Amino acid sequence: MLEKFLKSKIHRARITGRDLEYEGSLTLDPDLMDAANLSPFESVWIYNISNGARFETYIIPGERGKREVALNGAAARLGEIGDKIIIAAYAWYSPDEIDSAVVKLVFVDEENRIKDIKETRICV
Repeated sequence: MLEKFLKSKIHRARITGRDLEYEGSLTLDPDLMDAANLSPFESVWIYNISNGARFETYIIPGERGKREVALNGAAARLGEIGDKIIIAAYAWYSPDEIDSAVVKLVFVDEENRIKDIKETRICV
């Protein structure tokens, strides 16, 4: 049986842009993606701390170093520029994989600069 666990999280990022006319997704700075071990087109959950919205979308890489965190398409209606969000990715693990699985936790400041990166093992 597979079990679903948190794989990575970017904590308290700020929304920097919105584009209702875009095809849909979350535009994210590749520096943040690398720090959190996230891939282009990977599914992520967005938890909007500012308004309580919770939704799933996928990642589109933005321009490296711009610290961009932008909601696109329908998702743009679920947050405002300046809102604080949590970006979370999950993975399915077999019992054999759980012991070696590492969760990446990325903490950012008010301007989406990386403050800290923590790694922790899944303990069950």
